[in-house]
Amino acid sequence: MDSLKLLALDTEDLAVVSAHLQDAVFKTDGLAYDARHHVFSVVVNRFAWEKAARARGKSFERRRAAIAFKRVNAVRSIGIDRKDKDAVLSLLAINFTPNGEGPDGTLELVLSGSASIALDVECVEVQLADTGGAWETSLKPRHPAV
Repeated sequence: MDSLKLLALDTEDLAVVSAHLQDAVFKTDGLAYDARHHVFSVVVNRFAWEKAARARGKSFERRRAAIAFKRVNAVRSIGIDRKDKDAVLSLLAINFTPNGEGPDGTLELVLSGSASIALDVECVEVQLADTGGAWETSLKPRHPAV
């Protein structure tokens, strides 16, 4: 089994995690915030970009994965209806904006449709882990040229 496990402790690491999560999809019931332990988590179906280049016209893969954002003090969202349990959200990128010189700042989960989730964090500490096997998909996400 070639499951992915990544840990991000700085912005360079975060860029790698973000790249692996580009075009991951999830529903609102896959979002959870444990305020007592300061952990925000998301369960997603991520597109396996690391395998897409080798597929060459063959089918592609998606994998179930969990993302844990640690040391989270507050969570805010824009453009997400938490009551709509069937809404599918698509993750485009994860960005970090520091507060001044310290390691604290805001992690932003940029979603399609101008939606986003902002996490106020003490520092960057993000874990990504595939939690199951892969399944085939014939659809590869496409993005317009910039």
